[in-house]
Parts: sequence; C-alpha cells; structure tokens
Amino acid sequence: MVDNDNDIVMDGQDAHPATIDVPATSNGITKTEPNGHDQTAPVKDEKEEKPDDEKDPFIYPARLKRRGLLPTGCCYDDRMKLHANADFGPNPHHPEDPSRIEHIMRIFKREGLVFTGDDEDLKKVIRTDPRRYMWRIPARHATKEEICIVHHPEHFRWVEDLSRKPTSELRRLSTIMDQGRDSLYVGSMTFEAALISAGGAIETCKSVVVGNVKNAFAVIRPPGHHAEFDAPMGFCLFNNVPIAAKICQTEYPEICRKILILDWDVHHGNGIQNMFYDDPNILYISLHVYMNGSFYPGKPDNPMTPDGSIENCGAGPGLGKNVNIGWHDQGMGDGEYMAAFQKIVMPIAHEFDPDLVIISAGFDAADGDELGACFVSPACYAHMTHMLMSLANGKVAVCLEGGYNLTAISKSALAVARTLMGEPPPKMDLPKINKEAARVLAKVQAYQAPYWECMRPGIVDVQEMQSQGGQRLHDVVRSAQRFNLSEKFGMFPLYIQRDVLFKSFENQVLVTRNASEARKLLVVIHDPPELHAQPDPLDNSLQPHDSWITDSIPQYIQWAINRKIGVIDINIPQYITHPEDTESLAPKVDERTQQAQIQELMCYIWDNYLQLYDNVDDIFLMGVGNAYLGVKLLLINRDVKSRISGVVNFVNGNLRPVKSDVDTDLSSWYKDNSRVYVSADHACWADADLSRKVMKRRFGSVIRSNVSGLGRMMNEHFKDVQDWMVDRMVPEEEKLGDEMVEDATNPGDDDNFTNNGLELAFIFSLSIFIVARSDLRVKVKPPPLMRPDYPFKHHHHRGPAARHTARNHNHTPLSGGGPPLDAVAMERSRR
Repeated sequence: MVDNDNDIVMDGQDAHPATIDVPATSNGITKTEPNGHDQTAPVKDEKEEKPDDEKDPFIYPARLKRRGLLPTGCCYDDRMKLHANADFGPNPHHPEDPSRIEHIMRIFKREGLVFTGDDEDLKKVIRTDPRRYMWRIPARHATKEEICIVHHPEHFRWVEDLSRKPTSELRRLSTIMDQGRDSLYVGSMTFEAALISAGGAIETCKSVVVGNVKNAFAVIRPPGHHAEFDAPMGFCLFNNVPIAAKICQTEYPEICRKILILDWDVHHGNGIQNMFYDDPNILYISLHVYMNGSFYPGKPDNPMTPDGSIENCGAGPGLGKNVNIGWHDQGMGDGEYMAAFQKIVMPIAHEFDPDLVIISAGFDAADGDELGACFVSPACYAHMTHMLMSLANGKVAVCLEGGYNLTAISKSALAVARTLMGEPPPKMDLPKINKEAARVLAKVQAYQAPYWECMRPGIVDVQEMQSQGGQRLHDVVRSAQRFNLSEKFGMFPLYIQRDVLFKSFENQVLVTRNASEARKLLVVIHDPPELHAQPDPLDNSLQPHDSWITDSIPQYIQWAINRKIGVIDINIPQYITHPEDTESLAPKVDERTQQAQIQELMCYIWDNYLQLYDNVDDIFLMGVGNAYLGVKLLLINRDVKSRISGVVNFVNGNLRPVKSDVDTDLSSWYKDNSRVYVSADHACWADADLSRKVMKRRFGSVIRSNVSGLGRMMNEHFKDVQDWMVDRMVPEEEKLGDEMVEDATNPGDDDNFTNNGLELAFIFSLSIFIVARSDLRVKVKPPPLMRPDYPFKHHHHRGPAARHTARNHNHTPLSGGGPPLDAVAMERSRR
C-alpha cells in the first residue's frame, strides 16, 4: 500500500516481530492515513494460520525477517512542517526552515531510496527485492508521560499553552525569545509539530531495537538536542533523542540497556549532555565547534552547569560517559572528523559496547552551511555512519537535528541513508588534519584516559609523576646541556635581571668565559634539541636505550672557541615549566606570547651586553629552527646593522620576513648580509609562486638545502658557514693595527695590572661618592658579565664598519649600562 506520497509504509508497532499478533493490513502492520495518523487494525482471527505475508502482499516477508534480512526504515510526517515562525515581519525567513525535511524527502525519492510507483509494482518489489527501498515508520504524537520522562511537567505545559495563545502573543514571544542563547521562535502549531517530532524519534528507535528494521532514519523537526530539562532553547522544544533513548531503556531493559548517542551537529548538544551527565548507561559523544565557549550555545548562565568543553567528562556514576570533542575554531573538515572518529569515537564506543546507537544528526557542519562554516563532505558523513554501523549489531537510528543549507543537508542526509541501506561509502581523499585540531584530540584523549582503557596508551598522569619527584624531559635535557657545555667549553649562565624573563629563561642563556674579551662574537638562538624514539612494537612504551637526542649546536661552539670567538648560546624552550601544570599534554607557548618573550630577551641582551662590548670587531647572529624569530625581532627593534657582520639561519618552519617601516634599508641589508638555509622539503619549494616570493629581499639570501631537518642541514652546511663567516671578519692586518695602538697606551703587563687595580679602586670610590651625593645622576658601566675574574680592561673599538663607513653606536642609558669610564671621569671633574 502507498500513502499520499506513494511511499512504502512500514510497521510502527513496538512489539517484537516474533510476538506480533496483530494482522497486517495493506500497509504492513499499522495503517496510516495520508496525514500520518494511525488506524486500529482489525483483530486477528486465531483460526487463521497462514503467515501474514501470504495474507497481505504488502507486508515484509517473514522468511527474510527470520534470516535477519531487514530493510532500512524511514520516519517522516508532513505535519512537522506546521511549526513556523509567527513573527510575519518584513523578513520572516528563519534558518530552521520547515522545508528542511521536505528537501530531504524529495531527494530520497528522486534518488530512488523511497518507492513512488503503484500498488502492483509495489507487490512485485516486496516479493522479489523488499530491501531495495526504505520502509516508512509512521510518526505519532508523543504522550505527556513519554515527554516528561526527561522533561519537567511545567516545561510540557509551557509548550502546550502555545497552541492556545493568540497570534499577537506568539509574535511577541518569538521576538523576545529569538535573541541571545534562547534563539527560538514559536507558532500556533509548534506544540503539534513538537509532539510528532518526539513521537517519530520514539517509533524510529523502537523499530530498530525490536528488529522491525535493521536501522532507520527519522526525518523530523523541530530539532531537540539544545532543549533543557525545563526550558526550550536553540530552535528546540522537546529533546527528541533523550526521550526516545529513555523509552527504549524502560520498555526493553533486556535488549536495550546501554545506548550510545553520537552527536555530530556543529553545535554542542547541551540538553542531551545535561540530561545524562551522571547516567552510566548513556554514553554521549559530541563533535562540535567550541571556540573556548564563544560558539553557540556558549557558556551557560549558571557557572555550575557544564558546557561543551573537553574537560567535562560526566559526574558521579556517569563519570567518563560524556565525551566532548570541542574544536578550537570553525573550518574543520573531513580530515579532522575522520581523525576524531578513528582516534577517539570508535575506540571508546567499542569499549562501551552499546545495545543501540542513536545519531543526533545535525548537518550544519556540512560544507556549504553558513552557520557552521565547516567543510564536512557527504562522503565523510557516509564513512562516519559506516563506522557506527559496526556497533550494536548494526542497530543504528539516525534522528535529524540541525543543518540549515537546504542543498548541503539534502546531500548529506542522502549519503547517510545510502550507507544505512548497505551501499559502501564512496572513496574519499583525506586532507591533512589541522595542527591545533590534532592537539584538541590529544587533549580529549588525556582527559578520557582515566575512564577508558583504550585512551591510556601514551598518556602520562602528571600528578602521579610529580608526586614521585618527576621532571619534564626538556628540563632534564637543558640541565644536561648546561653541564656538558660547562664541562667542555667552560660556559656558564648569563644572569637576566628581569623577574619574568629570568623565570622563563633561567639556564637557557649560556656564555663562554672569553665573551667579554673576545674580538669576535657568535650569538646562537636555537630550538631545543630534537628528540627521536622508537616505541616498543608490543606495548608502545619508550625505553631510554631506544631514544636519542640530536644537537648540532656544539660543533659550531667548538669551532668558534678554537678561533677565539666568544659564544652566547640562547635556547628558546617551547614550553615553560610551571609546578601547577598538571596536563599530560602541555601546550607549546602560543606564538604571540613567545614572540613577546623572545623580543624582550633579545633586546635585553643587546642593550645590557652586546651593545656595550666596544672591543668586539665582529658579531654574528645564528638562528636555528623556529627560534630564529629572535634574529628577526632584534633586527627590527634595534638599530644593529652597523655592529652585525652577518646572519646565518637554518629554517624548517615559517620563513619570516625582515622588514621595517622605520629603516627602509633593513631588507636590503638583510639580503646582502645573510645566508638563510631552507629545508629541502619545505612547502615553499612545492609552489612556483612561493619559490619566487621567498627570493625577495625581506626573506634574506635564501638557499635551498639539499637535505631536510635542522640537524642534517647544520651538519651539511657546517663548512660553508665557517668559510662565509671567516670571509666577513675584520682582516688580520687591521686587528694588528688596533693591537699596536693599544700596546702604545698600555706598555706592559705590570702596568696593565696596576691600571686595572687603580681602575677598580676608582670605581669603588666613585660608588661611595655617588651614594653620598644623591643628586649626582651618573651610572657606572658594570663589567659586562659580572664575573669575579673579569679583567677590567677597556678596549678601543674597531668594528666591521672600519672597512666601509663610520659607525654611530647610539648608546643610550639602559638597565645595567651607562657611559664609558672616561666619560664618568669627565663628568666627575666637571662637578
């Protein structure tokens, strides 16, 4: 039998097929009128022993049911379109459009998923290939008792009263409630449509549970997953899926005890979460855009109510039964959703082992939906559905939630329906996953690890480690670096006289003992050493003997020391250890914070040390990895060109332009005085336009390395860098000239010792004089490295500019700095 749309109508009873004692009518078991209302079937004649399918050619064959060959069900009713906005203003259109469900059914018919022929053709289809089409599950009105199984009675009465209100009052309510977090409109038929939507969800899930259909799709509206226990919200009146889930648990406790609700709507299903937050038998998993609580539904008014954040994992006996995969931003697509399914959803779902899977299927994450602004394709929805069909013996009920682009929602629903009917998901090319999304998934795994065995591999209990006196490996590595550099090269920490900087970069800045006296200086700004480990193939554990640290910096330090070049080694950590941090996956310092810290550090070192080394002829900067950002920040924020002899960078990440609005010559200078080695596999080489772009002046003198990886590049170009730096150093004859001038003013070692002692005594006396005369505002230039064995020796500066143009050092009074000692003496004599 066919209804008004010539669609097959399937059994809507809730009895198990083995115990059904109501005879089939021409539409299966329950006859429906064109508007979707049920009619009572005639009482079966007990003397009749013929199988139902022999009596009625329109019933699904019993022989196929016995073999478990069941069709896919579909629930739909035109009356759900009656819920419409009562505010007939100049722009009455609303995203939750009544035509949403109509477009889905239309594409189902057009693509041949729903039968549209006459009765004779229908008899033939049922006899030969009954699973070729979806079988209709009649919708009905949900009862007050069914709805109040999850909702407060006062909430039911509030929705019921809408049908009695005048149009003017409904318009007023729509205007008020279609604002902010409520985001709701109402009409005179809202109550009617909401009852049928909830009843359709109930009948769909019950049909799947009892085995009338293998799986089913409920094309229903208004949606439900935002509706709270006692309030409507976000286009939702009654929360359809929780109502259906609790009814199934109540009526079929032996075969439907544990239920998985998978919500892939782009908005968090706050209502479903809050209704089952402490329920151990309902596992709720939501994939949604969170954006730190700024994306709808946002943070609740009551701060004690959990939102869609990933750390909200349930409460009491339901702890661990709430899994929020809250994306950091919009724009997520197939790669992120498939990764979430493979890494989080399916492992947890298999461990939970549900009796029924209900999909809260909002399609507003689909590509083309303006509200969601994500890029999930129909093929991805098909693959996610296919994976969920491996659970609960294939008992999957799909209930429509959101989705507001009519084309996107129709195509996505079609892909899901085809998969339910047994078509294999289409082939799909997965893009690379967003890096921040990968971190979100890792954090979700860490939060869920205490509750799920499948989430524990690779997750560290930080609090447990701290209680055992554990240290983060990067702190251990840097301590070992400091020890090795101290033992081998005599390097020691450079004190940073800034509270925040000192805590962040304690032991991260090391300097050789000759740095204050050297005529040449190499400043290396680098990432931490690279870690390499081979996990155990059996338990994925890491063993120290299978783990390695690679660091190519020491060979450059050794070369520099051999040539009597002073070295300042600056390690830029990707994370600053804080005792209060207990997350197993500690995030790297964000780009903005790290940039501010590096800029302050580099400017501090320049202002208080490098700028004051008048004796230095050549200063070379070397940036390694992401830390080479420090080179850029120093060049832009300080006028250092006249003091820097060259810049060498090794890059395997972002290529950073050096450009200044103040110094228009900076980019040209950078191009002429730098070598920027870029990894062979860098993305810029894969695009011809990018390859041309990086050759511009602001990126420096870019050289494509023939190897990949920082360590390999530093080893590969070690000799080239040495030769390039040596070529740019002050010639030996100029240095000899400088030494002859210095010898003439300092005739012998004994005199040097005497002069040093007198200079020290003079500084001590001057410091007492300054204390006594508070009005004398003169700063004494301290020894650059504040070492007890520092020889207080003032050198005449003769830098690289002597070969080209005169230099202007632009000394300014800075923290820890001041005018040279001869200037102090002149000031004292004038006073």
